[in-house]
Amino acid sequence: MTFIADWVDPNGQSGDCAASAEPGGLASTGETVDVETLHIPRYLSATAAREDSSDVRDWVATLPATVSDLAQRWALQLGEPYEPGGQCSWVAPARNAAGEDLVLKVGWRHAEAAHEADALKVWRGDGAILLHAAETFEQTNALLVERCVPGTPLRRSTPEPEQDVIVAGLLGRLWKQPPDGHPFRSLQTMCDDWTAEFEEKFARSPGGVDPGLAREAMALFRELPGTADSTVLLITDLHGENVLAAEREPWLVIDPKPYVGDRTYDPLQHMLNCEDRLVGDPVGFAQRMAALLDLDPDRLQLWVFARCVQECLDQPILYEVAARLAP
Repeated sequence: MTFIADWVDPNGQSGDCAASAEPGGLASTGETVDVETLHIPRYLSATAAREDSSDVRDWVATLPATVSDLAQRWALQLGEPYEPGGQCSWVAPARNAAGEDLVLKVGWRHAEAAHEADALKVWRGDGAILLHAAETFEQTNALLVERCVPGTPLRRSTPEPEQDVIVAGLLGRLWKQPPDGHPFRSLQTMCDDWTAEFEEKFARSPGGVDPGLAREAMALFRELPGTADSTVLLITDLHGENVLAAEREPWLVIDPKPYVGDRTYDPLQHMLNCEDRLVGDPVGFAQRMAALLDLDPDRLQLWVFARCVQECLDQPILYEVAARLAP
């Protein structure tokens, strides 16, 4: 399952909080957003227009009133939403009554986005954006977060080998023990769900995937989460588009998809997003990331193998990687 950033700025910025230092078009503090003229960004409009997205379409219809209410409740000046935006969220630059430059993210509630605010609370700005406020109601998750300036994504500004080092440094800081009574789901839950999705899709259309290889990979994808020596709070979607240049720290993480589980899983999305290097030398890439993160390289290779098979029906090039890494 491939994740994308929650919004993408046409000027080359992406994520929840990349924005120019001086956003234009801000309403006066606390002013109600005009419910008749609220702009819906292109990607969100496209999602709502799909035949299978009636829930999102109904939710988008409530956005003008929701955004208006949040702007009043949090005393915000709001700029125009970022374009082309996210597939399931309305995200715009904001400024609060204290003059702080922030970002308002209003998202449709769905499983992939669960507990983002809870994770940001655990990290308290240590390597990730700061959370200023959050509310969940009906089908909406609303977050008010730190704005990254200049907000340039790591992937668009830094060579991939340097990205490895930065991503590894951030992961090491973010791998914390979740508090007692935490709400986070287990990595086992995610892997079980994704395995079931793969098996259903594979039964309908296996393509050129060897059935034996598929069975072995999915067995590993189910088994690996339960064999970790320890578990931590994971990001699961940390890659160069979700790491932004900022002023408070050189780089900050946005848009986490938090679970609790095996830390060896967490470099995978970064590796998948560096496709040429992964295809060219999957063993060497896995060994490099394992060394940077002090992980077992053999275990990381097993995770990469299983994940590449899980993704290969949608991204056939990953089947080549999986075949080279097969145990």
